[in-house]
Amino acid sequence: MTYLTERQRDVLNFISKRIETEGLAPTLQEIADSFGFRSTASAQKHVAHLERKGFLRREKHQKRGLVLPDSPPNPGVAVELPLFGVVAAGAPIESFAGDERIFVPADFLRTGDHYVLRVRGDSMIGDGVHDGDLVVVQRNESVTDGEMVVALVGDEVTLKRIYRESASTIRLQPANPTMPTMIAPAADVQVQGVVVGLLRRY
Repeated sequence: MTYLTERQRDVLNFISKRIETEGLAPTLQEIADSFGFRSTASAQKHVAHLERKGFLRREKHQKRGLVLPDSPPNPGVAVELPLFGVVAAGAPIESFAGDERIFVPADFLRTGDHYVLRVRGDSMIGDGVHDGDLVVVQRNESVTDGEMVVALVGDEVTLKRIYRESASTIRLQPANPTMPTMIAPAADVQVQGVVVGLLRRY
């Protein structure tokens, strides 16, 4: 499935309706005016994304040359989330830095706030989480034993599966037999969220 942001979906619907009702696509200026863009450059950016993703096709040498393809992709909705930094799938490392944003399939998300972290290390490789992957995290301090979590241990962040050994002890379990299990006082472990999705760029 090819994912669209909500704005890309809105622009596509606007163009599609204009083609259906008038037989011609709107101009970039008309798109910009309809959505309140400050310039046609913003409209062009959205149109270029839609062309690249296969939802629009351009006829050469025509001012209003945008047409709908015969077999467009099945669209899904994507949501823009903040990339807060790097999380260790290994020893804890510092995280939560940077202001990059990532588009994430909407069906990854649950209720509440979400964010994205980049994985460094291979201690969760047994769960299919590789070095360089992006994990989608739901902010949630209430977790179930066995869930993959982002945990703050002291002042550092790590990615592990969590287990409560006792009322006072937490086990943070890697998914790599070559990596040591982390045992920490419950008072020293603060759950930052639960992993709900994984993104990989090839």
